[in-house]
Amino acid sequence: MSTSWLPCGTYHQNYAEDQSLWQTKFIKGKMILLFAILFIGIPLWADNYWMSILNTIGYTILGALGVQLLIGFCGQVTLGHAAFIAVGAYTSTLLILEVPWPQALMDFGIAYPVSIVIAAITAGVVSVIFGLPSARVKGFYLILTTMAAQFIIVDFIITQYVSQIGGRGQAFSIPPEAIKVGPFTIDSDTKVYFMMLIIVILSVTIVVNLLRSRVGRAWVAIRDNDISADVMGINVIKYKLLAFFVAGFIGGLAGAFWISNLAAISPEHFPWFWSLWLVGVILIGGVGSIHGTIFGSIFMVVVMELLQLGVMPLADIYPKLLMDFLFIKEAAFGLAICAFMIFEPNGLAYRWWQLKNYFNLWPFSY
Repeated sequence: MSTSWLPCGTYHQNYAEDQSLWQTKFIKGKMILLFAILFIGIPLWADNYWMSILNTIGYTILGALGVQLLIGFCGQVTLGHAAFIAVGAYTSTLLILEVPWPQALMDFGIAYPVSIVIAAITAGVVSVIFGLPSARVKGFYLILTTMAAQFIIVDFIITQYVSQIGGRGQAFSIPPEAIKVGPFTIDSDTKVYFMMLIIVILSVTIVVNLLRSRVGRAWVAIRDNDISADVMGINVIKYKLLAFFVAGFIGGLAGAFWISNLAAISPEHFPWFWSLWLVGVILIGGVGSIHGTIFGSIFMVVVMELLQLGVMPLADIYPKLLMDFLFIKEAAFGLAICAFMIFEPNGLAYRWWQLKNYFNLWPFSY
């Protein structure tokens, strides 16, 4: 049978064909085109303004990916993910600024990549610590325990103690030459963009392959009914904590990446509202969907940017709008969630699935 198109007229002959990510030449062609646009087309077209927006989208994807894994695939509600992103950011920053790296490692651009890995592992371990209550509680009670991570880590430990290291006060200034990967100094929005693409692609690949494995099937079973999963022989506590570790690991990657986009880092970069924002991203994009994480991130960042562009001209007439933009942004965020919950509870990923099926099944789309 021909395997050029899906889903009509395609019959898989073996398990490898059935489980492959890119199952046809047509899909492979689409992915090659996508990569060409991302790595060649956009850098040639976008200026610094659009690059900064794209970098924000990438940061949001990395932050929301861990939230999606916990809520969408494992059923563990979290409202403290910004704390683990902060752990990754501060761990990477301290490793770069405070550790006396050999000059050779600094010159060859090894210190920052190593700090990213260590920061991600540290954030994963911290996430597991705050995920321990998931062994005994769930739902509303788990929300409270994950919120505690924000208040303990960011508002107490980082603000009162970590930020005081080196006598810097509340902010760590990051020299541009310190953010170096191999021979490349990450000192422009375009270089940050390329690094963001690589980290996002690697993170999505890791999560997608985990979800296709025994681990992913265990997470979904726990999400659907943890008692039934336990009866089936799944070690529920083990897989819950593994989900927290992977989510925290990706959050640590997000934080360690984001310092490359900041001149200085402070606790104000990781407010509790950011945790709530990431939950809103997956609700709008689609819970339980990797596509939903990406679509939700694009939607939220672009809509808020358009909202700001719309408010700016009106600020000349009514200056208070500019001062109140943060509240306008929060109100728009709440309205967006309400609108999606009412009119599109399955999120943008569901619309993408419908559009894709309509195209693949044409002319018999009915």
